[in-house]
Amino acid sequence: MRWLTLGFLAFVLIYTLHGAFTGMAQRNIWLFLLYGPASRLAMSILLFVGLLSYNLPSDGLEKRSDTRAWLTWIGLFFTIDLAVALVAYSPYAGHPVVRLSMEGGALLFSALNVAVLLMRRIHSPLMLVFGVSVAWFALSSLAFILAAPWNHMWWLAHAIFAGGFLLLSYGVVQAFRTTQSFATIYSQEEMTARLAKSMADTQKALQQVQLSNQRLERLAATDPLTGAGNRRHFIEHIGAEIARARRTGAPLSLLSLDLDHFKDINDSRGHSVGDEVLRVFVRKCLDAIRPYDSVARVGGEEFMVLLPGATLDAAGAVAERLRSAIERTAFDVGAEPSVSVTISVGVSEFGRDGDTLDGILNVADQRLYRA
Repeated sequence: MRWLTLGFLAFVLIYTLHGAFTGMAQRNIWLFLLYGPASRLAMSILLFVGLLSYNLPSDGLEKRSDTRAWLTWIGLFFTIDLAVALVAYSPYAGHPVVRLSMEGGALLFSALNVAVLLMRRIHSPLMLVFGVSVAWFALSSLAFILAAPWNHMWWLAHAIFAGGFLLLSYGVVQAFRTTQSFATIYSQEEMTARLAKSMADTQKALQQVQLSNQRLERLAATDPLTGAGNRRHFIEHIGAEIARARRTGAPLSLLSLDLDHFKDINDSRGHSVGDEVLRVFVRKCLDAIRPYDSVARVGGEEFMVLLPGATLDAAGAVAERLRSAIERTAFDVGAEPSVSVTISVGVSEFGRDGDTLDGILNVADQRLYRA
C-alpha cells in the first residue's frame, strides 16, 4: 500500500506540471511533453517495487507514520520535476530518444508488473484490479510511443491511461470501504491478527453452541426431577440395544420397577417428600447396577432398568439385590420419622420372553403387576 500510494503521489506531483505548462507549449513544446512520460515512468517503477514487496512483512506503525520519510519522497519528486525542466531547455530535448526512452521505460515496467503478477499467481480482488490497471498503463505508453502530439492516437493514449488510473483508484477505494482503514490494507500483520481474532471468536461461539446443544440434548433425554433417563430416551436406547442383541446374539434383559403405595407417601408426607424419595431411589438404583446399565423414569413412580449382556437369571439377581437394598434403606428426607419404601420388580429377557420391544415390555409389566 505504501508503494501504491507513492506511485500515485509521484504521478500527481510530476504530471501536474504537464498541465501547468500547457500554455507554454507554443514556446517550448518539450516543457509540456516530457512531464507526461516522466510521471508514468516514475509511477510504474514504484508500482513494480511495491509488487516485488507484496507479502513481505509490513513496516511498524512508527515507521509508517514518520513524516520525514514521506517528505523525502516528495522532495525527490520535485527534484524530478526540476530535472525534466532542465532537459526540456537543453539541446537534447528534441531528440526522439529522450521522450521514447521515458515512455519505453514506463511500458517496460508496466509489462514487468503484469508478468510478476502472473508468475506469482496473486489472485486477491485488489491485486486483480491492480493487474488490469497496469496492463492499461502499458497500452497507454505504447499508444504514446506510436502517437504524435495532438493526433487521434495521442488522445486515445490519454483515454486509456485515464481509464487504468480510475480503475486502480476504484480498487483502492473499495478495499478501504471493506476494511474501513488504509492501515489495515497496508499492514498484513494487522489483517492476520484481526483474522485470527475473528476465527478465535467464531471457534468460541461454535463451542458455546455445541455446549448449549449438549445441554439441550441432556435435558431432552433426562427426567428433570431425578436425573434418570426419560421415557423417550429409554425407548431409543432399548431399541439400539435390541438391534445389537439381534446382530451379536448377546443377552439383553429388562427390569420394570414400581414403588409400592407411593401415593400414600405423597398424601401423608407431601409431594416435596415424595420427590426427594424418588431422587434417593434413583441414586440407590445407580449404586446397585453396572456403569453401562441405565435407569429411566417412565411414569410417576414407575422406572425401568436396562441390563445389556444380562440373562434372565442374572437380571433376577440384580432385581433381588436392588429390592433388598431399597427395603433396608431408611429414606431420611428431612422429615421425622424417616420414610420406609419397598418396591416390586418384573423381569424379562429379549428372545426368551419376546423378540420385539413391545413384547419384552409387556412381559416385564405383567410380572411387575403379579409381584
